[in-house]
Amino acid sequence: MKFKLDENFGTRTQQLFRVAGHDVQTTRDQELQGCSDQHLYEVCCAEQRCLVTLDLDFSDVTRFSPAQANGIVVIRVPRNPSLALLEKLVRQFLQMLTQMPVEKKLWIVEIARIRVHESGEDTEPGFKEKEDNSG
Repeated sequence: MKFKLDENFGTRTQQLFRVAGHDVQTTRDQELQGCSDQHLYEVCCAEQRCLVTLDLDFSDVTRFSPAQANGIVVIRVPRNPSLALLEKLVRQFLQMLTQMPVEKKLWIVEIARIRVHESGEDTEPGFKEKEDNSG
């Protein structure tokens, strides 16, 4: 799957995606650091990449439709998270990705759970919770 990592993520996170077999680019790769949320969203749409970000603004499905961007993943972390916690949440996301697709959905990844917002034609809009049972 194709992903775009927002500027909050470094090379260690990018490597987690690559090891899992994904095509991953960062905003740094394309010198998009500091660009507007709207511009980043449009780039993801054009490239058909799922955006992975810490920016809660992207959880607003009325502004940023996950269906147009091939999915949006918002990693929710407490203030000043450790690198180990951030990597744990990314691994949690990658593990759940093996069980269900992220395309056309918004995933909010939190400690021990993932909330999935589905807005497709054949589903009722809203969030569904998926618990992380990976330990």
